[in-house]
Amino acid sequence: MRQITIRGIDPEIEQEIRRRANESQKSINQIIKEIIYKQFRPSKSPASSLKQLSGGWTREQAAEFESAIKSCEQIDEEMWK
Repeated sequence: MRQITIRGIDPEIEQEIRRRANESQKSINQIIKEIIYKQFRPSKSPASSLKQLSGGWTREQAAEFESAIKSCEQIDEEMWK
């Protein structure tokens, strides 16, 4: 397979690619390939379409959400008397 070199990527995008690679413990090359394949060869499975439609959270975002709603899970015993 031939190689492709990409120059001039915005620093913010580069940081996001590096963050994703680090978070998922994958190489930068693998992350970029996944992004390219997702764009040019979208999956046809209903589950991936639903995820695309609804969006997806990283583990960090899901943990932050869980933490934010933690107080809503507490029951006020006085209220139910």
